Amino acid sequence: MASRLTPFAFRSGPRALRQLQRTQWRPLSASAIPRSDTLQVHRDSAVNNASIPFKFTPQNEELIKEILSRYPSQYKKAAVMPILDLGQRQHGFTSISVMNEVARMLEMPPMRVYEVATFYTMYNRTPVGRYHVQVCTTTPCMLCNSDAVMKAVEDELAIHHGQTTSDGLFTFTEVECLGACANAPMVQINDDYYEDLTYETTVSLLKALKHSADVTGAKPGEAGIGSTGTGTGALTGEDPNVKSGSEINEQQGRSYEAKGVKVPTPGPLSGRKSCEPAAGLTSLKGEFWGNEKLRTDGEL
Repeated sequence: MASRLTPFAFRSGPRALRQLQRTQWRPLSASAIPRSDTLQVHRDSAVNNASIPFKFTPQNEELIKEILSRYPSQYKKAAVMPILDLGQRQHGFTSISVMNEVARMLEMPPMRVYEVATFYTMYNRTPVGRYHVQVCTTTPCMLCNSDAVMKAVEDELAIHHGQTTSDGLFTFTEVECLGACANAPMVQINDDYYEDLTYETTVSLLKALKHSADVTGAKPGEAGIGSTGTGTGALTGEDPNVKSGSEINEQQGRSYEAKGVKVPTPGPLSGRKSCEPAAGLTSLKGEFWGNEKLRTDGEL
C-alpha cells in the first residue's frame, strides 16, 4: 500500500509547497514617471485656448485651395498635414484654435486633427521663439561630437533643452535624426540646415542670428529673416565672433541679401559645398570600364 502512495506523495508534495510560498509582488519603481503632456495633453493657457479666434489669411486660403485640388473631393481629409503646417506657419505654433479651424475646413471631427497634431513632433503645440534651434543628437551626430553643439547652444543662449529665451528670440530643442548624417553634427533652425558644426561655429552662428534680429528690428514671430517658413542665416557684422562663423561661406561667395542684411547660405560651415568628401574625391577617378558614361555634355 505504501508503495502505491509514494509516487502520489512525490507528485503532490512540491505543489503544496509552492502554495505555501510567499506571494511575489512586482516592485514599484522609485524613479519619476516620464510624461508626454506637451505632445498628448492640451491645457488652456492665455495664449492657447479655444476662445482665441483664428482664420487663415486670404493668401493662405488661396494656397489651401491649391492644396485641396490635389485630392479627390471625398478624400480632402488627407490634406490635414499640409494645412496644419500652413496654420502653424501663420500662427507661429499649432494652437487648439488652428486645429479646430483645420477640422472645420476639412469637415472632419476635431479629434482626428488632434490625433495628427499630437503624433508628429513637427507640430509645435506650444509657442516657440523666432529661431527654433533643433539640435540632432542621434548616433551619427553624437559620434561627431554633437555634445559640443549642445554645449555651445546652452552657453550662448543660457537655456536648456525645451526652454525659450526671455526675449522670445530662441527656442532650444534636442531632436532625433534629421537625415543629414553625412554632414554631422548639424542643427536645424526653422527650415534651414546648418551642418559640419563645431563649438566655435555654432556660437558664431547664434551670435549672428542675434545680430541679424537687432539689425532688422523684427519682433519674434514677425516675417523676416528666420521667421517661421522663411530662410534663416548668420549675419556678417563687425563683431569678430560673428565673422568667424561665416568666413568660409564669405570666401565662397555663398551669401544673399535680405532686408539689407548679408546672410550666408545655410549648409555646411566647414567649406564643403554639399556632402562630398572633405579631403576631395576618393573614388570614380579613373575611366569607366564599359558604357557607364551615358552623357557627354558634362552634366554627369
